[in-house]
Amino acid sequence: MDLEANARALLLKNRRRRGEHQYTVPSPGTYPYQWLWDSCFHAIALSHFDPEAAKEEIRSLFAAQLPNGMVPHMIFWEKHLLLPYFLIWHNQSTSSITQPPMLAYALWEMHRKHPDMAFLKEVYAPLMRFYRYIIEKRDPWKNHLASIINPDESGEDNSPRFDTLMGVKSGVSFLRHMYERWRLVEANHHDHFNEANCMRQNFWVNDVPFNVILLCNLQALGRIASLMEDAEGERFAADNETLIRRAMREHMFEDGVFWSVDGKDNRKFKVATWAHFVPLFANLYTKKEADEVMERHFRNEKTFRSPYGIRSVSREEPSYGSNKFWRGPIWLAPQWFIYKGLRSYGYTEDADFIRDTFSKCVHQSSFREFFNPETGEGRGARNFTWGTLALDMND
Repeated sequence: MDLEANARALLLKNRRRRGEHQYTVPSPGTYPYQWLWDSCFHAIALSHFDPEAAKEEIRSLFAAQLPNGMVPHMIFWEKHLLLPYFLIWHNQSTSSITQPPMLAYALWEMHRKHPDMAFLKEVYAPLMRFYRYIIEKRDPWKNHLASIINPDESGEDNSPRFDTLMGVKSGVSFLRHMYERWRLVEANHHDHFNEANCMRQNFWVNDVPFNVILLCNLQALGRIASLMEDAEGERFAADNETLIRRAMREHMFEDGVFWSVDGKDNRKFKVATWAHFVPLFANLYTKKEADEVMERHFRNEKTFRSPYGIRSVSREEPSYGSNKFWRGPIWLAPQWFIYKGLRSYGYTEDADFIRDTFSKCVHQSSFREFFNPETGEGRGARNFTWGTLALDMND
């Protein structure tokens, strides 16, 4: 199997056009809409062979930007009655929540490979509005940590990191967890999706991956602002990056790793997930701390390391299941984040392990949504685009 050729073919196969908007669906059968961080991944992958399509992916996201600056996590360019997600969100056009803020990073990677100042100028204003929304609306009390108001905003819908606040037990079924998240959507809808009210009344988590991704995107935003000769934008990015780094260290770090916390009281949710490794992506660990994380967690076959990559949840957690969606299986976007972090710290052999097992999963089971970490069996949606991030793992 020619992984690169098949990745390119999949991105073309999943491409859609509605009117003047072009985008890529994550999976035609299961996810026939446009998703925020998926489209950022698509843009990164497309930048390796089709930079114009990468730009269209970003343009279509900003076309659905809300007046307050938020870019929704789902855009319904076409209504699929078999999967009427728009009914859940009480909105015919988009969902009412966001996703990990990957836009600036994707744009910087696109520009780094194929410089295009005109395109950056075109999207710069909506890009700044999006990050000002994240900083201002998702941190209304200036705690310097960005908050999520629904587990789906993490991109990891039923991760056990959120079990405590969701009021579910570690053995909760997939359908029961989905029902509880639907009830949360209804509660947030009752509060008109006002971020501060939703946090106070329903669900308020400062999540590790969300904030790590925000940090890396603020770095990218600062570089883009510099190219735009926007000194205020540069200060905005740099000042908030510093504040978030400090707050994560103060409120999230304990026992050598970072933990997601309750926004109300900074209580740590001590569930061991791949979130232990994503801080490598933003260089949050000192080299000594990173060495300890690698020895205690990354290379530990009893917990995270499997023959097919890094499990999304430690095998020692009561919630672990090799086929239980975000409660154990291998997901390829997290492998990509981990790979990038490992490379930045100089863990070359470990990064090669991630790249090789990433390819191993796809070669064995093709482009699937997730993979059993014990057998490599592909599970979930078919023709799922996260595997195309292999195009970005050859540096």
